[in-house]
Amino acid sequence: MSKNLSAIKRVQTSLRNNLRNKKYKSSMKTILKKTLENVSNLRQSNVQINEVQFYISKSYSKIDKAVKKGIIPKNQGARKKSMLSKEVKKILISQLM
Repeated sequence: MSKNLSAIKRVQTSLRNNLRNKKYKSSMKTILKKTLENVSNLRQSNVQINEVQFYISKSYSKIDKAVKKGIIPKNQGARKKSMLSKEVKKILISQLM
């Protein structure tokens, strides 16, 4: 353990930021899973298209906020949004046929 005051403060700050980032990443993963789950259950259950649109916009919002706050890199956010839109499109097309 360092005895230098600035090093101690830096460790405390990194731990605080690590917890905050972990919490935000966890909520982002949860909303992504809920979105994919709702899209896949669109035909089978009583999930409305409005609810699916709500979760998609909520997912995009979470990803954009994480990028804005510097929790995830810009390209990673773009990749997650692209993956989400591909999955949504794939599931919706397969359900229509």
